Amino acid sequence: MQPDAPPIRIRLARADDDAFVLGLAERFVAFELPPWRRRGECLAGIRRELARHLAEQPPGSHLFVAEDEDGTRVGFVHLQLTVDTLTGAANAHICDLAVAPGLDRRGIGSRLLAEAEAWARRRRCRHLTLAVFPGNEAARALYERRGFGVELLRMVKPL
Repeated sequence: MQPDAPPIRIRLARADDDAFVLGLAERFVAFELPPWRRRGECLAGIRRELARHLAEQPPGSHLFVAEDEDGTRVGFVHLQLTVDTLTGAANAHICDLAVAPGLDRRGIGSRLLAEAEAWARRRRCRHLTLAVFPGNEAARALYERRGFGVELLRMVKPL
């Protein structure tokens, strides 16, 4: 976290966190999307998938919420255990990571990434992966500063 940033605590999500998590879904489309992606359609899909994970809590899916010292929720990270299709090794995937509006650039995202990495290491994962839209420049810069690099490029041809 930034030197002047208040400390945060990261804990497993509870049922009373659902509205907070779903309320941050708009953060995932608050930048330039590829021209073939419709903002509303993407947002509905993201909300639907988050709601499913919150309701069903499928095996291997883990959602953590960050709170400040007053207990105010400031962000979340959704992790999933995966298997690397190239090696068969255990991996962890960051499905979603969001910081509450107005709290960007305070180290919360970095703290959530550090927690995700520690969580993955404890589970002996070989890699920590994530996907990010090219237009999400702030997130991409954060991920690069935290040691993430491009491994595969997913290419799309609209039909």
